[in-house]
Amino acid sequence: QVQLVESGGGLVQAGGSLRLSCVVSGGTFSTYSMGWFRQAPGKEREFVAAHRWTGGNKYYADYSDSVKGRFTVSRDFAENTVALQMNSLKPEDTAVYYCAAHRSGTTWDRGYWGQGTQVTVSL
Repeated sequence: QVQLVESGGGLVQAGGSLRLSCVVSGGTFSTYSMGWFRQAPGKEREFVAAHRWTGGNKYYADYSDSVKGRFTVSRDFAENTVALQMNSLKPEDTAVYYCAAHRSGTTWDRGYWGQGTQVTVSL
């Protein structure tokens, strides 16, 4: 069974940084596409960033326009971990952040999800 556990959330002032981590157990980590999503109160869940597997040892990262240039997603294959480095944080980044994984040929909704970690950015 695949399990995802996030950590690293917290309270930070605007302009500050946080680093989220997601440890994946079970399955074959190198063949999953990994993603980060967030959900703010009263809003729908939205895509933040992904580290996508395209076959073999090929991967690429992509980001939502709202975080591009500020957030960086990376993967540590030795630790089965995907990280989200968040810089220049803004109050509108406040949300519960979720880590997700899916196998090739499936979608995020049919994949695996963590329990979420709260990120709060104050003025």
